[in-house]
Amino acid sequence: MTDHLITTPFGARTTAAEVLDGVDLTGKRALVTGAASGIGRETARVLAAAGAEVTIGVRDPAAGGRAAGEISPASGPGTVHAALLDLADQSSVRAFVGAWRGPLHILVLNAGVMASPLQRTREGWEIQFATNHLGHFALATGLHGALAAARGARVAAVSSVGHVNGDVLFDDINFERHPYDPWAAYSQSKTANVLFAVEASRRWASDLIAVNALNPGRITSTRLGRHIGDVSHSPASFDPTSTDVSWKNIEQGAATSVLLAASPLTEGVTGRYFEDCEEAGPHRPGVRRGVAAHALDARHAARLWRISCDMLATTA
Repeated sequence: MTDHLITTPFGARTTAAEVLDGVDLTGKRALVTGAASGIGRETARVLAAAGAEVTIGVRDPAAGGRAAGEISPASGPGTVHAALLDLADQSSVRAFVGAWRGPLHILVLNAGVMASPLQRTREGWEIQFATNHLGHFALATGLHGALAAARGARVAAVSSVGHVNGDVLFDDINFERHPYDPWAAYSQSKTANVLFAVEASRRWASDLIAVNALNPGRITSTRLGRHIGDVSHSPASFDPTSTDVSWKNIEQGAATSVLLAASPLTEGVTGRYFEDCEEAGPHRPGVRRGVAAHALDARHAARLWRISCDMLATTA
């Protein structure tokens, strides 16, 4: 973070389509995870409408195929197709990476699990950290060569305002000794998304790969909140002076992802955290906005990278 925060003409009400109005992505290849529904699907649709060749990584091939088929006819000049990708299954991630051919210009790490009951992967990893961070970490690092080959690739990691609630629990990431708290687990996974962007931006700068994280806002009518019930009854809050996170529809919720993935306004920007289509300022206690200092800590980012590599090494 610098003293000069990046702003754009866009804001909380802006839709993803408005962000890319007039942008031509012909010849660009994009991958969006968790894009069978919600803001991932809208992100894929808008990227394809701008001309990109889009792959949506999905756990359910049938749902992914339906989504790709529904998006493609109305998407415009680009194409959309689905591929199996289960981020909680490292063998699935490895298979996806192994099958990828050619450069990758845009990677949107969108898929996520929120506040789920305690579940563990076959490795014994807590499911939210395993899916939201480790699966995406394995995917992005596995595709590093494809990103580097694009000579100007962009990675957008979808985090959450929930990251302000807690750092990574480095001494017990998988809640083997601490009592399991679904929101604490979610918070650490979303902090991990930001820390990944911080460290990846440093490591991959010479490869011309820009990596940023973002808070999409609280999105109504998506499957992310399936473990906590329906939250769509809450009113939208777009007042610029509001201390609450912005409530958005799906079209608005995909806007910041698309801004970081493909807008000329953020070309060359890396290692930062955005919300409502602009760089977020520091988080202040009691305010559901901004980026927490623990999520930008370079030492924590480097430590998490090493731990993530070590954890993945046990599955190879």
